[in-house]
Amino acid sequence: MFSHRITIITGHYGTGKTEVAVNLALSLAGSGEKVMIADLDNVNPYFRTREREKELEAAGIRLIATSQECLDADIPAVPAELLAMVQNRDYRGVIDVGGDPVGARVLARFQPKLLPEDVQLVYVSNAFRPEVNTAKKSIRYLQNIEKTCGLKCTGIVNNTHLCGETTLAEIEAGARLAEEISRTTGIPLLCHTAVKRLAGEARERIISAPVFDIDIYMKKPWER
Repeated sequence: MFSHRITIITGHYGTGKTEVAVNLALSLAGSGEKVMIADLDNVNPYFRTREREKELEAAGIRLIATSQECLDADIPAVPAELLAMVQNRDYRGVIDVGGDPVGARVLARFQPKLLPEDVQLVYVSNAFRPEVNTAKKSIRYLQNIEKTCGLKCTGIVNNTHLCGETTLAEIEAGARLAEEISRTTGIPLLCHTAVKRLAGEARERIISAPVFDIDIYMKKPWER
């Protein structure tokens, strides 16, 4: 489902794209891959990949992020080390991109370098984000991101959730939306995400795409 060397994770802020990015990086590392993950979520960030720096480094994952001095600054600063991910083909790369089309502008600078590489742009869908809770709104949002970064989306991930209140019904509702987006655009539906307590049942009930088991790493301050 994530077979390309570099996976760019994008989507509306609050859809859980950072959770998907962190879980993907850890999954790749767990399968023996050398992994870099780049935190380019600098515009309207809700959660930041770099908040899980200790867990990522413990798994042998190289984190590329803006400087510590800019940790709380919502600025479109791009670390020069991103080129290392693009150029070093010994590594699998995961890029967490900002949650609106403005955030995707950071990729435009690297678009000429990315185009020749084995890259997939993945759009994360969450049916409970009001701004993207219909196929029409979600597709319009996705097209704006594509236009901004100069890359075409090659996969959709259903990451519909209600945080700790998520049940299989929410994942199924998200599956219906993601399936409609896929049918309308022709973009493949890569997977549905589910926390491990729901993953088995999700596999039995949702058959339109594989289920990607995730753990919850991105937590609100009062949940840590």
